[in-house]
Amino acid sequence: MLNTIRKIIPPSLFRLAQPIYHYVLSFLGALIYGFPARKLKIVGVTGTKGKTSTTEIINAILEEAGYRTAIAGTLRFKIAGKTKRNMFKMTMPGRFVMQKFLREAANNACEWVIVEMTSEGVKQYRHKWMFPNALIFTNIAPEHIESHGSFEKYLEAKLKLAKELRKSSKEKKIMVANVDDKYGQTFLDTAGTASHPYSLSLAEPWNADDTVTSFSFKGIPIKSPLRGVFNIYNLLAAATFTYAIGVDIRVIDKAIGELHMIRGRVEYVRLPDEHPKRELQRFDAIVDYAHTVESLTELYKAFPSHKKLCVLGNTGGGRDKWKRKEMGTVADKYCDEVILTNEDPYDENPMEILKPMKEAVKNKPCEIILDRRGAITSAMKRAYSLVDPNIQNKVAVLITGKGTDPYIMGPNGTKQEWDDAEIVRQELSKVLADKQEKN
Repeated sequence: MLNTIRKIIPPSLFRLAQPIYHYVLSFLGALIYGFPARKLKIVGVTGTKGKTSTTEIINAILEEAGYRTAIAGTLRFKIAGKTKRNMFKMTMPGRFVMQKFLREAANNACEWVIVEMTSEGVKQYRHKWMFPNALIFTNIAPEHIESHGSFEKYLEAKLKLAKELRKSSKEKKIMVANVDDKYGQTFLDTAGTASHPYSLSLAEPWNADDTVTSFSFKGIPIKSPLRGVFNIYNLLAAATFTYAIGVDIRVIDKAIGELHMIRGRVEYVRLPDEHPKRELQRFDAIVDYAHTVESLTELYKAFPSHKKLCVLGNTGGGRDKWKRKEMGTVADKYCDEVILTNEDPYDENPMEILKPMKEAVKNKPCEIILDRRGAITSAMKRAYSLVDPNIQNKVAVLITGKGTDPYIMGPNGTKQEWDDAEIVRQELSKVLADKQEKN
């Protein structure tokens, strides 16, 4: 409908009418489904990085505590025991999707609903009529600048969520914020409700090396299989929120210790246990959604003793062009070898997307393989050849940018169904079989 309106009215009038259209659509969705959020406890998770992981960790803790939960996020939609992959390629879909989801959560007697909340969703009023009980702010960094017009407007969109919490009619509202981020205190102040800050300084002693992730929470030592300093932040956010609503710290500790993987977030991909070639995989294949300069840096730093073969690309269609060169610079600094490939070119020439990235990789071997499957295969073949079982060296193939993204977006609205982890499994099986035959 919006595209039809765009074609028949002047651009200046369209820009004026667009917010009204989204606001009315959001209200109608809430009205049609009977304002379901009034009957639910809702926690929103917002920030540039860490939303999905924090959401999944919160869910694991709440389920361990016996709560019936629902999730709406980048990775999936879950209501009680039923879950389905998010195929919308957007975290907060429009067209009444969010309100319908909330109605189904209410109908299924869900006690807590965990919602990833994005600046794009705020821009289109998809956060309205959710009446949140709590909000978690993870961090903020430059992202979606072309869409919002400036970093200041991007921040302003995020802060609208804190204002929404302040206005919410719910009782005992909670604002959780990462105060290691320079804007964390701003979120706490804007929400004007019960403040629950978290910080690495409050989690000492903490550790995030190759062998263990651990930190202290309320004086209790907690260990997690999830790798990286960034995951300590995600774990702290989830622990701070769930403790604030009364979950026993022993339950929090148990849930965190048993959560071994979040799909598309530092996801270790291996062949199934029963696969005849499984024992030949002597390198790590890791799929991660990292698509910002900061998240890419933190991911690479989480593997300090590994030889890193990095497969990455960048989004086309004019999105965040500024970060292309910077991501190439990050790969040049931390990776041992780099393969640049397609991510979501949209209508842009893929080579033009990758050119500034390639120019930034000045000191490491770097090649462009546009076919993403081919790039993944090439990296795994190279990884196999680098592994030396005699010295037990560590080799990792790090495939970033898409995580659980269900499509590769091409020109003229075309899209190719995709799943990085599944492609890795398919190609890994072929690579290992081929190497065994040659040996």
